[in-house]
Amino acid sequence: MKPKNLLFVMSDEHNRRVMGCHGHPVIRTPNLDRLAGGGVRFTDAYCNSPICVPSRASLHTGRYVHDIRFWDNCIAYDGSLPSWAHRLRDAGHRVDSIGKLHFRSGDDDNGFSREHMPLHIVDGIGDPIGMLRDPPPRRVASLKLAAEAGCGDSNYQSYDDRITAAAEGWLRERAETPDGKPWMLFVSLVCPHFPLVARPEWYDLYPEDKVPWPFDYAEDERVRHPFIDALRACQVYDEAFDAQKVRKAIAAYYGLVSFVDHNVGRLVKALEDNGLAGETRVIYTSDHGDNLGARGLWGKSNMYDDALAVPMIIAGPGVPRGVACSEPVSLVDCFPTIVDCVGLEPHADDLDLPGSPLLDIVGGRARQRTVLSEYHAAGAATGAFMIRRGKFKYVHYVGMPAQLFDLEADPCERRDLARDAGYRGLAADCQAALREVVDPEAADALARKDQAAKIEALGGREKILAMGSFGHSPVPGTKAVYN
Repeated sequence: MKPKNLLFVMSDEHNRRVMGCHGHPVIRTPNLDRLAGGGVRFTDAYCNSPICVPSRASLHTGRYVHDIRFWDNCIAYDGSLPSWAHRLRDAGHRVDSIGKLHFRSGDDDNGFSREHMPLHIVDGIGDPIGMLRDPPPRRVASLKLAAEAGCGDSNYQSYDDRITAAAEGWLRERAETPDGKPWMLFVSLVCPHFPLVARPEWYDLYPEDKVPWPFDYAEDERVRHPFIDALRACQVYDEAFDAQKVRKAIAAYYGLVSFVDHNVGRLVKALEDNGLAGETRVIYTSDHGDNLGARGLWGKSNMYDDALAVPMIIAGPGVPRGVACSEPVSLVDCFPTIVDCVGLEPHADDLDLPGSPLLDIVGGRARQRTVLSEYHAAGAATGAFMIRRGKFKYVHYVGMPAQLFDLEADPCERRDLARDAGYRGLAADCQAALREVVDPEAADALARKDQAAKIEALGGREKILAMGSFGHSPVPGTKAVYN
């Protein structure tokens, strides 16, 4: 690509299905739809771990979780491994962040020229209870999700207001005082992450009695698998829901997605108003999805597409317009894309990165890749690993039955083909492909070893349980509320 500026916008917990351009029947996302119409939308994009901290660490380093060993929401990125931010800054490019990073601390060198109003893990410690996996404990803080859901204001929405306004000011300043090299701005919003509370202007777009009901929500419809059963016993979100609260939660989530879309529109307009649009590419994505009640699950933390799949859009100068690319991609593809966008040659130490530039993927120039996601965090009774193989999705659980889905014929992942004798050969091929990328048993053992050491350093299981847990990370200037 010809070197250009890059505005990278990340939201938090945006289910890929919930966008107009992805075919959702209700949601209103005109700005994201317009961005996708003027660029490339990746129909099959994934995070590399369906929870905030490891997902963002993979995005930042361009490497898989088992390689970088930032496993959960306690063991967080600490600047010890090179990131795309380090590469750009060291080459003389301005690279700033505004908003949520969810790294260990702003005192670490995370690679940015400057971090504006960053949100990092709580007190440099984060969420230790998420490391307790033998067995995963019952997380009573999960019950707050239903109690809070509805119409109203929240400090997450206020934080996103401040992030967006700061980004508008940053872009105005860049237009007034141009840099000698292409710059990058990483804008990281916290919505639509829970609390599921949306202001009336957004909430009222989605009448509670009109929002779609979650699929497979009834008890007799819910999938049964030992990994999912253990997750439900830990993350007890659904115990506090009734029909009215389900509808309030979904209406609020949709409202928050429209709020995110509004903020994306403000940022794109800021590029246009400041004469930067012709010299700036835009990427929009999210760190993971949200189950939104499907299968009786809320939050993330599993390998279904509702939690694992993310929006991914790239637009701007030199980007094809109106393209929907069905080649699977993941967040690790962003590292080489960012470096390529500003005109840097890959660093010698980055030649083994698993990702490829997104436009090389669109143009069919990327090398053969295996898209991988893995999970070792809160509620995970065992290590879970996912790969895509064409239209098929294979999920490997250490010591538990695997799953196999045909996403074209079964986009809601209701029919597990791994139980079908006719698909044993394909399942075996998928497992072999997975093992070319990672040894799942070894990665699971390494995660448990690192987590055990961290648990001991924090005083042991009982001390961590006594600390309690919090529903979501506090915004800068506030404290976590433990339960």
